[in-house]
Amino acid sequence: MPVWLREYSWRQTGSTVYLSLLLRGLRVSPANIFCTDQYLKVSIPPFLFEAFLYAPIDDTNSTAKIEDGIIFFTLYKKEVAMWDSLTLANASKEKLQYLRQNAVLKAQKKAKEETEARKITKQEHKNYALEATMKLEEEERKRIENLKEKERQRVTKELELWKKQQKETEEQNIVQKEGELHQEVQQFNEKKKGKMNKSRIPNEETSKTRLKPTKGHGSHSMFSENLKEEQLPAPRSAATIKTKFTSRVFPTPLRESRVAEEEEWLHKQAEARRTVSADLSELEDLKEEEKNPDWLKDKGNKMFATGNYLAAVNAYNLAIRLNNKLPLLYLNRAACHLKLRNLHKTIEDSSKALELLTPPVPDNKSARVKAYVRRGTAFCQLELYTEGLQDYEAALKIDPENEAIEKDAEKIRCLIQGT
Repeated sequence: MPVWLREYSWRQTGSTVYLSLLLRGLRVSPANIFCTDQYLKVSIPPFLFEAFLYAPIDDTNSTAKIEDGIIFFTLYKKEVAMWDSLTLANASKEKLQYLRQNAVLKAQKKAKEETEARKITKQEHKNYALEATMKLEEEERKRIENLKEKERQRVTKELELWKKQQKETEEQNIVQKEGELHQEVQQFNEKKKGKMNKSRIPNEETSKTRLKPTKGHGSHSMFSENLKEEQLPAPRSAATIKTKFTSRVFPTPLRESRVAEEEEWLHKQAEARRTVSADLSELEDLKEEEKNPDWLKDKGNKMFATGNYLAAVNAYNLAIRLNNKLPLLYLNRAACHLKLRNLHKTIEDSSKALELLTPPVPDNKSARVKAYVRRGTAFCQLELYTEGLQDYEAALKIDPENEAIEKDAEKIRCLIQGT
């Protein structure tokens, strides 16, 4: 049930009603006040003030002012008159309910009209802004076109002037070349005339020179004679050089090697080859599908799902003997060892899986998280909580949104702190 606020005072003039409502330290905002032309309501749950006004007021221009826990209403009457009381007296419940509902409907209608008016005003402002923008863009486009036209005219003038200068330069060059050619022709004619005059008066020396024979055959030139006089070197002799190298396994020369260490390395290599050959001889009795690491991994997964952890470990062992570069084999075998409480083997297999899961990429994210969690769990079961917490935090860095890992890490922190 609401608590009615009844401590108020009012006074009036012919056109205005002044109403003061005491709030008793309540915090009021404009959202708590509801007013129409004949209904006034202040709702601050659980407190409520409601007034059905004696006559209609101008709710658009009326105001409310909140100061020091008091609301001061200034209500302007629609008609100038003195009221007998602030609210309607002796009104029936049906009439009051009607006035209340009518006030709500009027408020909704007014709010809808104001919303529509705001939409229309906003659209008008938007249209005006669009028209102004289009006008500015049109002016800018015209300005750019004028600048382009001026630039085109300037470039055209410069091009025509350049063509004119080029034409004048070519004409000058043609005239100059014609003059030079004419001068060369005159010089050539003068030389020709001088030679013709000399050829007509031969002297005794020229005749003797013509009759003097040359040495050697007439077909040999001076260049060929010089070639005869030159001495060419003899061709080089060809031979084959034989080299011999000592047979060595290592690339370093013998003088730089360490024989004892190399012998030990070769011995270890021979032992490893014998071990591999023995393993291969054992694997020859297996079926064809049993020689497939992927088939063995699937078989181990099925055994693990049924709870036969020892059989799963045997399947993973054989798969690792066939291919020891698959990180999932070590990861799955670590899960089996964790179930069998072979905690040190769990740590060893998880570390080997993390070593093979490099480089860290999105595709092996899930496998890296599992490896850290399983190794961290093994550390915690060995009561090495600090090492276990480090692995859990490493898993959280990879998958920070994993709530289960976060909860387990928090439990480990509590164990370390002793809480």
